[in-house]
Amino acid sequence: MNTDEMTARMREGRGFIAALDQSGGSTPKALKAYGIADGAWSNDEGMFALIHAMRVRIITAPAFTGDKVLAAILFERTMDGQAGGMPVPQALHDRGIVPFLKIDKGLEAEADGVQLMKPIPGLDGLLVRAKGLGVFGTKERSVVNLANRDGIAAIVAQQFEIAGAVAAQGMMPIIEPEVNIKSPERADADRLLVAELAAALDKDRDGPKVMLKLSLPAERGIYEGLIHHPRVLRVVALSGGFNRPEACAELARNKGMIASFSRALLEDLRHQMSDAEFDAALAEAIDQIYAASVDKTPDAR
Repeated sequence: MNTDEMTARMREGRGFIAALDQSGGSTPKALKAYGIADGAWSNDEGMFALIHAMRVRIITAPAFTGDKVLAAILFERTMDGQAGGMPVPQALHDRGIVPFLKIDKGLEAEADGVQLMKPIPGLDGLLVRAKGLGVFGTKERSVVNLANRDGIAAIVAQQFEIAGAVAAQGMMPIIEPEVNIKSPERADADRLLVAELAAALDKDRDGPKVMLKLSLPAERGIYEGLIHHPRVLRVVALSGGFNRPEACAELARNKGMIASFSRALLEDLRHQMSDAEFDAALAEAIDQIYAASVDKTPDAR
């Protein structure tokens, strides 16, 4: 797929994004959920080899195709690895799946109710390398814990600054300012974030397009203005701690949003499964998330 084909797929395609981008801090938890206990590796290389094997098993499974999976977000080591004897981005292209890359390096300590992204050293070089491998865009995450106007404004400003650097390299940024669904101020944080995002988009209405990856909202339909904004290619939802049935039910109530799930996609997969069991569990998860992405409930808004 060339850039125009990938853009059209992300703008119009029916399906969802698989988030396969657990990084250093979240990898042990992801492996434990997969059935691999702490102590099964002796160093980081061993840990990353195990998580890469899990991802390759997913990417090469019969159900993991472009029929229902529009795109996949990769960790940098996954992007640089092999699947089925070829570079992972190429393996995804061959299945009709658009590759994205997680570029953030984790979160700063909380200040003003939010956690900004840590600096991203060598970003331009990473983007050039990723684009050369056929990666279409990036994803960069920060977190909103409280409804603090100054903190949320700082998150949005930082996100759009990074998005500008990504767009300058001819790639599509996914902006991810996650609102913590356990926040006691979740609904107010959602509203402040929507207002800040809209203002940033309106500031340069002819600016480069972006995608938005947002928490499932406390108030249904609150993202409608963002979904239809001329600078927004697509709005996608993270599962954010909801299990898959909960996340799918919430997603189905929000028109115009598709999934970009990680834990909710992988929660039933286990290292010990036979290939047939693994493939069946993954296919069921894909079917459920696809349905919630494309078939909305009658009262969705």
